[in-house]
Amino acid sequence: MLQLRDLDKSYGSHHVLDHVSFDVRPGRLTGFVGGNGAGKTTTMRITLGVLASDSGTVALDGAPVTTADRRRFGYMPEERGLYPKMKVLEQIVYLARLHGYSKSDATASATALLERLGLHEKLDVNVETLSLGNQQRAQIAAALVHDPEVLILDEPFSGLDPIAVDVVAAVLQERAAAGTAVLFSSHQLDLVERLCDDLVIIAGGTIRASGEREDLRAQHARRRYELVSAGDAGWLRTVQGVEIVDFDGGYAVFDVDTDETAQRVLREAVSRGAVGTFAPQRPTLAQIFREVVR
Repeated sequence: MLQLRDLDKSYGSHHVLDHVSFDVRPGRLTGFVGGNGAGKTTTMRITLGVLASDSGTVALDGAPVTTADRRRFGYMPEERGLYPKMKVLEQIVYLARLHGYSKSDATASATALLERLGLHEKLDVNVETLSLGNQQRAQIAAALVHDPEVLILDEPFSGLDPIAVDVVAAVLQERAAAGTAVLFSSHQLDLVERLCDDLVIIAGGTIRASGEREDLRAQHARRRYELVSAGDAGWLRTVQGVEIVDFDGGYAVFDVDTDETAQRVLREAVSRGAVGTFAPQRPTLAQIFREVVR
């Protein structure tokens, strides 16, 4: 498990990180979200040893991370960092060789990974000739080719079309299922919510929320319910303690002041006819994000 504890970083009077702490667990996808300048990239670079923190620790399974540990990390920066004049396969093989792979093993690993990422027709072309989306896929292959134990990706879905997003998402899920600890940042909150087991929200250099996705949704849930009934649900407007959020005939989303009010609504709905749905609504990641950074 990757453990970040009380990371602080300042540039002069500008405080970039303020006691940033969270875990990235093996076998799980952890989404790291925040606005521009929130501190995501700085946190990642400190974790990788590219930057030094002013204070705080980065540990792997309870022990301080060493240079040898970081060789088992995979990293994809937001800025593409491949050699533009090298052929795609040649580039990924070269990076695998730097991690100690033999030429044959490096070629086999790189070829299989690039094919999995949908670049099987681009193996022998120069990186600079690839579209931006395909360059992104090649960059992801560079982070994965040595089979890292910890994978850190800064905006891996940037510039990808929907089909490419699905391919990359599947590859990351496979890696997590195999035991890799995966941390990735993204501005695409709906995608983070769909993919991630754990979430970390940062704003202004401080962690505003972190934990398992469903736990966070439960913690930030209001007493909000959805009702789908056969008849018109306009009667809800007359129920004390109910505030209508959305309404369309037999469909309604509403807030209640107490759990007892919710039960009264359900009993009344059943007495008026068939009820297709009566269920609490949990907030989306976008709603939680707006709430905690406000």
